[in-house]
Amino acid sequence: MNEIFARRSIRKFLPTMVEDEKIEQLLRAAMAAPSAGNQQPWEFYVVRDKRVIQDLSHCSPYAGCAAGASLAIVVCSRDENMRFPAFINLDLSAAVENILLEAVHLDLGAVWLGVAPYKAREVLVRRSLGVPQGLTPFAIVAMGYPQATAEEKPREDRYDPSRVHYV
Repeated sequence: MNEIFARRSIRKFLPTMVEDEKIEQLLRAAMAAPSAGNQQPWEFYVVRDKRVIQDLSHCSPYAGCAAGASLAIVVCSRDENMRFPAFINLDLSAAVENILLEAVHLDLGAVWLGVAPYKAREVLVRRSLGVPQGLTPFAIVAMGYPQATAEEKPREDRYDPSRVHYV
């Protein structure tokens, strides 16, 4: 549970490259996510090219922090032959959360940058990566080694018993 409670969105990164072994661990974590009917609708683009990361940082008003990342993983959906297409975004969300949690475990910082459901963002990501038809960009996870900042706040306890209902 330590990774769950330690996870936070990191938007400032050191220029240090993320090692291949850690990238594989992140992808293994992503692919260990549950999916409806075990359909595993995911495809991943591992982006190290700073020019492409810079392009991705312009895909939404909130993605600017990606420009400083040494790595981005773009999570896409496979759009054909899915048994449970209504659950694809749930499956992909589980994969992204697994990446975020594994990043904490590996002493990396990461932030989830939403692409779906905005078509304009999808078009920009598709163009930046050359994503073919049949795959749809879902999210960008910008990451790297976190840069410590003086304004970092301690992690808040978000538990709110008023939102729990026993039946």
